[in-house]
Amino acid sequence: MKIRNLIVLFVGLFATIGANAQAKKYIVHTVAFYNFENCYDTINDPKINDEEWLPTGAQNWTSKKYRQKIENLSRVLSEIGTSENQNAPTFIGGAEIENRGVLEDLIKQPKLISHDYGIVHYDSPDKRGIDVALLYQKKHFRVTSSINIPLLIYKNQEGKTDSKDTGDVLTQDKAEADKSTNRVYTRDQLLVTGFLDGEEINIIVNHWPSRSGGEKKSSPFREAAGALNRKIIDSLVKINPNAKIITMGDLNDGTYNRSVKVGLGAKLKKTELKTSGDIYNPFEQMAKDGNATLFYRDAGDIFDQIMVSEKFVNPNPSSFKYWKAGIWNKPYMIQTTGQYKGYPLRHSATDVGFSDHFPVYVYLIKEMK
Repeated sequence: MKIRNLIVLFVGLFATIGANAQAKKYIVHTVAFYNFENCYDTINDPKINDEEWLPTGAQNWTSKKYRQKIENLSRVLSEIGTSENQNAPTFIGGAEIENRGVLEDLIKQPKLISHDYGIVHYDSPDKRGIDVALLYQKKHFRVTSSINIPLLIYKNQEGKTDSKDTGDVLTQDKAEADKSTNRVYTRDQLLVTGFLDGEEINIIVNHWPSRSGGEKKSSPFREAAGALNRKIIDSLVKINPNAKIITMGDLNDGTYNRSVKVGLGAKLKKTELKTSGDIYNPFEQMAKDGNATLFYRDAGDIFDQIMVSEKFVNPNPSSFKYWKAGIWNKPYMIQTTGQYKGYPLRHSATDVGFSDHFPVYVYLIKEMK
C-alpha cells in the first residue's frame, strides 16, 4: 500500500467516527462518476451517428479541440476528491464515451498516467455510439469479471404526456426507436466485480435513457432502468448475502423520481436500510439541501448519483465502509459570465469546456490496524 493513499484525518473524520483518545489512521479510496459530455474522437465510425463530431461536422470537431477536451477531462479526474484524499480516484465511472480509444487517450494524459488506470468498456447499442465505462487503479483493484447488461425498452412503453411536459433536459440525447422492432436502443448497464485491496466489491455504471420527448413521456424508460438495476443488485445478493455494491451514473432523473425511489428502491436515510440489498443514496439529502450537478432553465438538479448497499453502511469493522459524498464543482469548471453564469462550463462554438455536468464522488474508508 503506497503511503500517498493513506491519510490521517484528525478533525473531520475524528468527529464523524466518534471521539477517541487519539486520532485513527484510515485507508481512503475515492469513487467518482463523471458524464464526459460528448467525448468523441475525430474519426468517422459508420456504425454510429457521430457525424456532428467530425472536423467537417456541425461542431467543427478538430484534433486540436479533441486534445483540449481530453486534457480538460484529465485535469478534473485527477483532482476529484483530493480535498480529503491526496490520491486521484481509485474508481472513475464515465458516460458519453464514444469508444475505448478515447479512454486510452485519456489515461495516457500527464495528469493521469502515473495512476496506471485500467479500463472496462463495452460498445453499447446506443444510436449515438455513447457508452459507459469504468476506470480503475490497477494497483488497488483487480477485476475478476465484467458484463454489459442490455436494457430492453420499447416505444410502446412511453407514458402519456401533456402540453406542459417540456422536460427534455439534454436535447442532444435522443431516444430513437428501431422502426422494425420498436426497441429503443440505449446504454447497457455495466457490472464489474473485483477485489479492492483484497475485498470483493461490485460496481454498476449507468447512463439511463434521456428525457427526450418530455420527462413524463419518457419516465417509463428510466423506471425500467431502475428496475433492471434492482434486478442486478438482487441477483448479486442472492449469490452472496454479504455482497458490497456500488451503483453510479447519470440517471437522467433526480433522487426523488420513481426510477430511483421505486424502481431501484433507494433510501434517504441510513436507518431505513434493513437488508443487505437495500441501497442508500447520499445525494437525496444533498438535493434537498439545494445542491446540483446540472442546470436547465435556471433550475438545478442532481442527475449524477453514487449509491451504496447496506454492507457499506453497516460493514464488518475490518472492511471498507462508506464515509461521505460530494459534488466536485471547482471555480475553473463553472461558467462565469453570460446567460449561463453558474452552470457547468461546457463546450461552445468558441471554447472547449469540460462537461454540462459536475462530477460526484464518495469516499470508502477502512481503519488501519
